[in-house]
Amino acid sequence: MATAALAQISSFPLPSYFRETFARPVTKVELQPPVHLSDFVIEDKEGKKLELSLKSYLDLVMANNTDIAVSRLTVDVAQNAVTRAFAPFDPFATGRFTSTRSKTPASDALQGANTLVTLSQPALFTYNQLLSSGTNYGVSFSATKTSTNSGFQNFNPAINSNLQFNFTQPLIRNRGMYVNRLPIMVAHSRLRATQYALRDLVMQLVDNAENAYWDVALARDNLRVQERALELANEALKRAQRELELGAMSPLDIYQPQQAYASAEISVSQSRYFLLQREDALRKQMGADLDPLFQHMPIVLTETTNVPDTGTVDSEVEVQKALLHRPDLKAVNQALDYDDLQIKSAKNSLLPDLSLLGLYTAQGRGGTFYQRQDVFGGGSQIVSITPGGFGDSLGQLFGFGFPVYQFGLQLRLPIRNRAAAADLADAVVAKKHDTLMVRGVEQTVRLDVLNAVTQVESSKESVKLARVALDFARKYLDAEQKKYELGTSQIYFVLQAQQSLVNAESALVQNSIAYKRSLLNLVRRTGELLDERGITIQ
Repeated sequence: MATAALAQISSFPLPSYFRETFARPVTKVELQPPVHLSDFVIEDKEGKKLELSLKSYLDLVMANNTDIAVSRLTVDVAQNAVTRAFAPFDPFATGRFTSTRSKTPASDALQGANTLVTLSQPALFTYNQLLSSGTNYGVSFSATKTSTNSGFQNFNPAINSNLQFNFTQPLIRNRGMYVNRLPIMVAHSRLRATQYALRDLVMQLVDNAENAYWDVALARDNLRVQERALELANEALKRAQRELELGAMSPLDIYQPQQAYASAEISVSQSRYFLLQREDALRKQMGADLDPLFQHMPIVLTETTNVPDTGTVDSEVEVQKALLHRPDLKAVNQALDYDDLQIKSAKNSLLPDLSLLGLYTAQGRGGTFYQRQDVFGGGSQIVSITPGGFGDSLGQLFGFGFPVYQFGLQLRLPIRNRAAAADLADAVVAKKHDTLMVRGVEQTVRLDVLNAVTQVESSKESVKLARVALDFARKYLDAEQKKYELGTSQIYFVLQAQQSLVNAESALVQNSIAYKRSLLNLVRRTGELLDERGITIQ
């Protein structure tokens, strides 16, 4: 049974009430395996691979990520609290039946027997409920059957029934639907705050997951750069070996290209293992590490590190977006709503407790009637017997011929209510505190967005400069190779130019990924990350 459904047990006397109430409690928790992974499997000549775009990857994260599944449970708890807040308005029914037989020695002649034997069988049924208006009403029905061997008893067995209606209506404190539904409104307010907190937490987890995606993309492209560097080092080594064989190079100069080739091999090996580590972290984010079929399946990312031209970002526009969408800001604003409810609740507790009371009772009597004569003369003879029973008692009861009415007022006036006064003062202080918290969060939001915008512009400029540096590195390598071919330069400078090209290519990859991360951070800081990625929280 789902956690939210556990708080929704059916009402008596529906058949499902007995099935759900008396069912064996389910204590075993069954975790579902990761889903939808097979939807993104492709197969080529190298075997099966998991092909992931950013959107498909984030869909898998939302479906399979354990941290996100844990965070969703907080909303279930808050929803259960809303259900619990309705508990004071749940009706309550009581039924009771007892049977008592007693045998006592007579202490005087008026008891009608030497040994008095009595059988008493009372039954009671009550129904009570508190309405949202504050009215507390109750209905009770009682019936008692009494049998005795007393010679003085006219009705034997005697059946007495009683039907009673009563109510209590607050006139000052706890009067009206608004006051009595305050706990429900408080629970709803806390639920909304929990939902905002969940959205903020999911945004953080999605941000972490997307950064893991770009970690793999960075490691993948960096491996490609190192592999190209290995190719350049290999070409330089082969050329140096040919020159050594032809006698155009000193034997002492061959060590430099050999060392460059060995260093390139080390870089490729390190990059390859680093990519494996990043892929393992990616599998954890989308739950692929839980399925043996996907634990070692190669991952292919379809997103490139190409940088889109986003134009100039207006920082003030982004700040306004953040003030509108940030869930953490909505959560602290929701706290103000909660504080208002607490103030109203504390103010209600200060009021005098004046209640209107009302009661109506109908009575009935039935049973077999024994007409007796000479009761006190010693004979106590039965003249006639009139049969009767429970129906007679009910007929008299619902004839309403023997009513009892009662109305009254009850006033509870605390001379000094320090506890309620302190609660009200605390509620006012809490609202002042939360109002300042709203201001502080707004300042933090503004600073976060401004820093994020600055980071985006800085990353964009870094990408442009990295492209320029890469172009110069290519020209530098081309120039050194031509000079080396003409004999005006040494192999050392060619290798140095090759390393400069590798560094420039690596810098472009890193700055491109940094720009992607900056854009991600910006939509995270404005609170639009989930909407931008098309993610909804169920």
